[in-house]
Amino acid sequence: MLGATRQSAILKAVTARGSCTVTELARELDVSGETIRRDIRVMARQGLVRKVHGGVSVPDQLRESSFRQRLMENAEAKQAIARLAAAQVQSGDSLMMDTGSTTAYIARELADHRDLMVITNCTEIARTLARGNGNRVFLVGGELRGDDGALFGGEAVRFVERFRSRVALLSIGAIDLDSGFMDFHPEEAEFSQAVIAQASRVVVAADHSKFGRQATVKVCDLSGADALITDQPPPPPFARRLAEAQVEIVSPAA
Repeated sequence: MLGATRQSAILKAVTARGSCTVTELARELDVSGETIRRDIRVMARQGLVRKVHGGVSVPDQLRESSFRQRLMENAEAKQAIARLAAAQVQSGDSLMMDTGSTTAYIARELADHRDLMVITNCTEIARTLARGNGNRVFLVGGELRGDDGALFGGEAVRFVERFRSRVALLSIGAIDLDSGFMDFHPEEAEFSQAVIAQASRVVVAADHSKFGRQATVKVCDLSGADALITDQPPPPPFARRLAEAQVEIVSPAA
């Protein structure tokens, strides 16, 4: 196995699990422990992983805060985004929503909408929108994540593939000029990709802190979204790249 391929496999394993031991990686990749340690040193210098005693973990800057903490971060910005996002949805609409602190705020802003058909992997969003107004809410199956009560896995993806929706409302972990929209966990990206394939209009909701931020897994190119809702106009390099990708920018100042 070539060094670059091996390091890519190490990064995938560490991203999925949060941390790995040298022994685990050496056994899985069928190489010596010294080879793994050498790869880890290279990757740590690049900021891709963090060396720990006996192994490797996701670096602090690529770790995502807990769901409860994210709900409190940039709360005013997320509330402003939620109001704009709710205006993208009409009563009677069909929509798909992924898990995220921003989409949780959007669900609250949709409280006055009626007769929605909602497909989501987030139990918090499902509870919020299933309380009345004639809404029909479909919660995917799959493995339940304890932090935010979200469901992931092949069963969740297969469930989404049974539906079509007019609008997809997606949260995002980071926006990179070259890699596009990114998230922190492979299962989140997999679910978002399934949703994107089933929606007529894809709307990404992200506050200003996501521009230029680093995450670990690509969801899609910038052109994969029809619109980006944000609380502030994007920095000029991002504005230019989004315009080239024909992504509509929706913000309070727009």
